[in-house]
Amino acid sequence: MRGLLIFCCLVLGLGTAARAVKVADITRISGQRSNFMTGLGLVYGLKGTGDGGDFQPAIKPLAEMLGKFADPTTVLELSAVQNVALVSITATIPPNGVRSGDRLDVYVTSIGAAASIKGGRLFVSALQGPVPNGPILALAQGAVVIEDPSTPTVGVVKMGAIMEEDMPAKYIDNGKFTLVLEDPMANFNTASMIAKNINDAESTNGEIIAVVIDPKNVVVTIPAVEREHPDSFISRVQRLPVQLLPTEARVQINERTGTLLITGDVEISPVVISHKGLTITTITPPPVPTARNPQIGSRDTVALDTTNSGGARLQDLVNALDQLKVPVEDRITIIKELYKIGKLNAKLIVE
Repeated sequence: MRGLLIFCCLVLGLGTAARAVKVADITRISGQRSNFMTGLGLVYGLKGTGDGGDFQPAIKPLAEMLGKFADPTTVLELSAVQNVALVSITATIPPNGVRSGDRLDVYVTSIGAAASIKGGRLFVSALQGPVPNGPILALAQGAVVIEDPSTPTVGVVKMGAIMEEDMPAKYIDNGKFTLVLEDPMANFNTASMIAKNINDAESTNGEIIAVVIDPKNVVVTIPAVEREHPDSFISRVQRLPVQLLPTEARVQINERTGTLLITGDVEISPVVISHKGLTITTITPPPVPTARNPQIGSRDTVALDTTNSGGARLQDLVNALDQLKVPVEDRITIIKELYKIGKLNAKLIVE
């Protein structure tokens, strides 16, 4: 979406009340993460768009498969096969884990010479975890659906994997769990606030049960009386409010999409912007239905110090760029130049 410009203005000045969120809104529990299963398989039933009989990595497993079903054959005898493709298969285990019998989508990608796997069917294939030669965690099979017609060598088997093993998420380690702050919120201010709120709400006899390890991690010790059934304690912790302090001033630019995100209380030192070939036009006096010859004045510079206090806020920059009707690409260039000369008092992240 070239040309999209997003200003996300979260101006939290000294006079602005801090807003509260829940602990669960800005953290996850360590162990609450996705994981992957992978494997190799054969897609069959293709209309002459397979790997071909001269592609040995596909024909060899096909010959082995037929041998297991009391139909022994040789690679040479399969030299004319065109309806089979060798594929990689992957499935994602969700953050909260899975149990035996649960079903997951399976993504199928041709790794051979096949022109298309459209209309094919994945033969029963084993899925394993990231450990080489590990146990079989799931079995996958089913009809391949092509999601992007421009890439017919990639498809998905909806709910094609059936779990053979339990893969629960492991949250608790030796009576403790770790709250992991989401990256945008990971800082010592927020981590300390979370730990303080937990200690104030759940600690007894002044005992410290929540400790900040670093800007991203807060380790929480489950009280001994609740360790056998910790769900209630964890739920209470996740519902605790956290007063968000003013965020750091940050400007994030994605030049590929033309997206500009500005957060925090961004300030700009006094500066005058003169933009190439663009002017803003004003009419004085303001036009009225009877005005026939209004006076027209133009300018191509805008001073940024509207508060007359030696600096300007984010909104001043936004208003100035709007006045100059600056295209998004040039707005990004102006922001980068302001940062380069030390006039943009914020972190600049360019993607």
